[in-house]
Amino acid sequence: MNLVTVCGHNTTMLYHMLKHYYLHMDEIFVVLYAHHKKDPIIEEALNILDNFNLKPYKIVYDEPFNWEKVTEYYNEVKLLKPNDWWIVADDDELQLYSKPIETIVQECEEFGYEFVTGGFVDRIGDNGDFPKITKESNLWEEMPEAGFFRYPLSKACPNKVTLMKGSVKVCSGQHYVEFPDGTTSWGSEHPKRYPIEKNFTQVHHFKWDYSVLERLKQVSKTKANVSFAQEYKLMLDEIVKNDYKIDLTKEEFMFQRLGNGHYHQLHTWNDLRKKIVTI
Repeated sequence: MNLVTVCGHNTTMLYHMLKHYYLHMDEIFVVLYAHHKKDPIIEEALNILDNFNLKPYKIVYDEPFNWEKVTEYYNEVKLLKPNDWWIVADDDELQLYSKPIETIVQECEEFGYEFVTGGFVDRIGDNGDFPKITKESNLWEEMPEAGFFRYPLSKACPNKVTLMKGSVKVCSGQHYVEFPDGTTSWGSEHPKRYPIEKNFTQVHHFKWDYSVLERLKQVSKTKANVSFAQEYKLMLDEIVKNDYKIDLTKEEFMFQRLGNGHYHQLHTWNDLRKKIVTI
């Protein structure tokens, strides 16, 4: 079992993300995505990787917020071991599965499934605040509110491909599998997809810390002519309108306060799964 992640823009969540997966992986591949050779993210990330005796697989330099390039790096790294199983996760995504990953992989091998999918669970701080996260933070406790506000606010796709064979190609954002004939894995059923009734991975999205507001502003300006820039602007506008908080009382956001990360604690997940797979 391998993990690949791409770290760029900031390193706030990288330590927590690696800690979440580290003991379960045979190998971890980290691509550092910097904007120039003096980008401070390089030294910050290298110091974090030292905690896990890891070195970056590669350091790349490119324009800010190029998600198409990020997806290219994911697909490139996975092809190093096309027959192995891989978790693909951005550095602010902590995945939870309904059963041990090893069991899911065994069932995939037995029945010929090649990928596993899931969807976002948006995590936020107490009272809808954006907390400051440090290496010493307990993410699950400092961002205890779990909901679904990103899509209602901006129509940003909540689907994710989380576990797959290395030969499986994901499309931009890792939202769907892209097949050689140009089709994707959109929808609730596909013969190569592990059945979502058995597992629909919860991708707990710890994006919403204190630093996110500045990133929302940067993307809105930097990529003004790209569709996801509009998504970021819609999210930022709503947050500003609500006095720099997320409104926990909105029914459509489906918030539930959770303790530590346990898949079966999220009681709204079945209803949310049915909604996500149709998007």
